[in-house]
Amino acid sequence: MQTKQYVRELRGARGAQGMREVRDAIAQALAEHVPDGVQQGELDRGGRVLRWVEAGRGGPPVVLVAGSGTSSLTWAPVLPELAAHGRIVAYDRAGLGASDPDGATGPSLESPIGDLAALVEHLDAGPAVLVGHSWGGQLAQLLAWKRPELVAGLVLVDPAHEEFQPPAIRVAEALLLRWWQVRAAVAPAARGTGGLLTRAEAAVGAHRHQRRTVLDENRLSILAVSEIRRRRRVARLPEVPVTVLSATDGLPGAMRARWTVLQSRIAAGAVRGSHIVVHGAGHAIHADQPGAVAAAVLEVVEHAR
Repeated sequence: MQTKQYVRELRGARGAQGMREVRDAIAQALAEHVPDGVQQGELDRGGRVLRWVEAGRGGPPVVLVAGSGTSSLTWAPVLPELAAHGRIVAYDRAGLGASDPDGATGPSLESPIGDLAALVEHLDAGPAVLVGHSWGGQLAQLLAWKRPELVAGLVLVDPAHEEFQPPAIRVAEALLLRWWQVRAAVAPAARGTGGLLTRAEAAVGAHRHQRRTVLDENRLSILAVSEIRRRRRVARLPEVPVTVLSATDGLPGAMRARWTVLQSRIAAGAVRGSHIVVHGAGHAIHADQPGAVAAAVLEVVEHAR
């Protein structure tokens, strides 16, 4: 089936049926390179459903927390390697990927933190190693501060930081998000037949609530700066292994250096922290240097056992 026709059908689907199709498309795309395949999971959160895929088995569960406005598909480059060594869970936050939208009035920090906590508890396998990219790295820290008993370790992949909010970055992010919305709505239909990952991306972009959630998360990351600053000031990370990965590419040198210093302070403030600069990688380190991310995760898992 051509991607153009596929997108039209997805846009025609409504409610639970439409989200099941997105769920299946994501699972098929992520299973393509995992020898033993993936399993689908879901959790009812007061009438809305939080969904994920998981692969592998054994050890503390590893929960992958995607960056702002992105779905579990972002972890495709590292999932096969990680799944070969343990239980990996790639979930979609409310309104992204296969998960139902929150429906709350206005973006709130408590919703994504509460969902992440509920997911870890639902896995019923003890504390989890949280792997968070960008905004997902901030959410992982927020949960570790609030519910340390749920966290066995942290891997923060070029994590966002409340003290790094230059106006130029905010403008660039807003423009990028607007461009993404247009691309998600138009580009898949223009590409014709695509692979499973392309089809899954088309499935995600076919629902309007996905594009609203992208903008809501971006707004939340700005509106929550003062609150995150307050929480960092009064809380400490639990005494678990914490690895922070910093990129080197994609920003002017001085700006990148400032962000890297802030990230290094996260590691320095952890009792068992380490900071790794991944050369030749942009902000999406897991896409540019998946081996470096996989190695960091596996080392934290080993120390967390």
